[in-house]
Amino acid sequence: VQLQASGGGLVQAGGSLRLSCAAPGLTFGSYSVGWFRQAPGNEREFVAGITWSAGSTYYADSVKGRFTISRDNAKKTLSLQMNSLKPEDTAVYYCAARRSGVLPTPNPYAYWGQGTLVTVSS
Repeated sequence: VQLQASGGGLVQAGGSLRLSCAAPGLTFGSYSVGWFRQAPGNEREFVAGITWSAGSTYYADSVKGRFTISRDNAKKTLSLQMNSLKPEDTAVYYCAARRSGVLPTPNPYAYWGQGTLVTVSS
C-alpha cells in the first residue's frame, strides 16, 4: 500500500500551499492519518493528524492556527492547508496512516507517502 503525496513547491514567506495525499489502495476510512515533515539534518516531526472519522484533529504547536488538516473518506484523500508559511516550515512533508488513533511520533505509522518538498523563501 502506498500513499501519494503532492502539492509541494516554492513559496515566499507569508504565502500558502495546499498539500494532498491520495490513498487508493487503503481502506481509508479505517485509518487515522497525519502529516509529518523532515528538514535536512533533523528528525521527522509530527505536523498534524486527524482521526478516521475526522472527529478529532491534532496539531504541533509550531503550526497551530496556520495549518488545517482535513480528509475526504469517499475520495480517499487527505489535505493540509498551510497558510502564513515561514522559512522554518521548509521541509519534505510526508503523509502517513495507521489503524488506531493519531500519535505524534512516526514509528507507529504503517503506511507512508513518498514525500513532497516545501520550500519557503524569506
